[in-house]
Amino acid sequence: MGEQGIDHVGALRVTRSVVIPADELEWRFTTSGGPGGQHANKASTRAEVSFDVVASRSLGPRQRARLLERLGPSVRCAAGDERSQMRNRELALERLRIRLADGLRVDRPRVATAPSASARARRLTDKRRRSARKRERARPTDDDG
Repeated sequence: MGEQGIDHVGALRVTRSVVIPADELEWRFTTSGGPGGQHANKASTRAEVSFDVVASRSLGPRQRARLLERLGPSVRCAAGDERSQMRNRELALERLRIRLADGLRVDRPRVATAPSASARARRLTDKRRRSARKRERARPTDDDG
């Protein structure tokens, strides 16, 4: 496993169970916008990678359904931050990996819990203490004196 979740064969490891082969990723390179003079105008350094969720052979039926629901039929990530096309490729792949991993994440259902007896007692003690403090701050009335 090399840098950024890409192994030596060029496959993208998204999670422990999901590895996307390089041939399922589609690349496009264009010139980066913004300043940079002749280099930015001539060199195609901006990298865009797209992944077709529907046609992928590396996803199981549940994984495919989850990605389709959360991200749609195609996932696209781009990077034009760096001057180097190679570095932009790595950035785009890492962004794709993060988006896919987030899309595949299964949130555990929340289990409702009740406060413990000690937590209830602590809350009531704090409440009494706060009440007493506020009572002491109050302006004395004619009855007190």
